[in-house]
Amino acid sequence: MARVSGVDLPKEKRVDIALSYIYGIGRFLASRIVNDAQIDPAKRVKNLSEEEVGKLNTIIAKNFKVEGDLRREVQENIKRLTNIGSYRGYRHRRNLPVRGQRTRTNARTKRGKRKTVGSVKAAVTKKLPTEKTE
Repeated sequence: MARVSGVDLPKEKRVDIALSYIYGIGRFLASRIVNDAQIDPAKRVKNLSEEEVGKLNTIIAKNFKVEGDLRREVQENIKRLTNIGSYRGYRHRRNLPVRGQRTRTNARTKRGKRKTVGSVKAAVTKKLPTEKTE
């Protein structure tokens, strides 16, 4: 099993696809890394030798910030924005879209499940039991 940057790569995938399972490495970067390591991109992860896995590890460790370090940096950037009170920090704090998207409709992933806002009078009359006169 190939372990690169603390991530177990799926055995049956091609090397260039499997590298994109690492946080911070996309398809483009993965193909560049495979070219730098001089590995056939069509080769499956299970067929990689220890030497090739070592090459991948050294290239990634030397040139890129991935996994824990990258996650930490992103969280620090968000924390900095919230601390200085910027608009983007405010949007992060309120769990709203940060990059100018509309919120009147859509933005369901960020805002969560819909909460229907109805009239108060209708809700109160539903709850009150009807009085019987004898």
